[in-house]
Amino acid sequence: MKITPQQLHIPVLLDAVLDLLRPRAGESYLDLTAGYGGHARAVIARDRAANCATLVDRDEFAISHLGDLQEQSARIIQSDFLAAAEKLCDENAKFDMILLDLGVSSPQLDLAERGFSFAKDGPLDMRMDQSAKLTAAEIVNRWSRKDLEKILIEYGEEPPRLAAKIAWAIVLRRKKEKFTSTNDLAEVVRIAIAKTDGGKYHKVHPATKTFQAIRIAVNDELGQLKKTLPILPDLLNDDGRLAIISFHSLEDRIVKNFLKERSEDGLEATLKILTKHPISGAENDENPRARSAKLRAAEKVTTYHHTPQSVNQPRRATAQQ
Repeated sequence: MKITPQQLHIPVLLDAVLDLLRPRAGESYLDLTAGYGGHARAVIARDRAANCATLVDRDEFAISHLGDLQEQSARIIQSDFLAAAEKLCDENAKFDMILLDLGVSSPQLDLAERGFSFAKDGPLDMRMDQSAKLTAAEIVNRWSRKDLEKILIEYGEEPPRLAAKIAWAIVLRRKKEKFTSTNDLAEVVRIAIAKTDGGKYHKVHPATKTFQAIRIAVNDELGQLKKTLPILPDLLNDDGRLAIISFHSLEDRIVKNFLKERSEDGLEATLKILTKHPISGAENDENPRARSAKLRAAEKVTTYHHTPQSVNQPRRATAQQ
């Protein structure tokens, strides 16, 4: 039986995204992380204009599942979202709606050969773009202890003491035998943490933060996000809507600060925030994989061409007149 894109991946916070983007007939839509097209198909069903949609993803497997939308004249771009945003900006493209969903897709997690998850044994890969050179195996087997410790603290948000223990454990293990699988890495991290915290019970797998840190490093996720956000207002039409879904505090903090900065400049503000508080996946989506999701949105402020007040006001009479 053929698997449909809808079965491959359930779009996160779909109803909330549609409420905030407010698709209307004939409006243009940019999805910078289209994945398997879950959000895109729902938006297109509302605005009835697939030919006004541009869908971007760096994952070749995901792109291969967007053929039906391409047949409806949607533009498909295989690229990371930073390069795509820069390309579209150079083309002077404008959109009424932009979506950026920063999560890892279900197939990336579920397909063992992609190496994203410790739940299924697979190669240490974690590349969203399978043509990229840097893999998780390269990081785990070749990066210095200090560099490993740094990403565990910065990207995994591990306490420094615990990050140091994990980094040491990785280095000691690879001196004897190189890491080749996700299970290998997860087990080494589990033992290192158990020795450090005395076997304390963990609600989530002890290797969760390590895998997050390595995945972020492999795909330069935070660097891409920081460079892409300032481009997005330039890609929006006046009154255009921007929605961003993040899945951990590092991403959400970057998004929150960016929207705040762009909405607090008075007459120079480029965005108006639509979500006073982020919409939580745990409270608004039954999908278990949406529990850590946070959705923030903003609207492009209409550009007015202000005329200096002195031009419009009559000149005052002077004593000489």
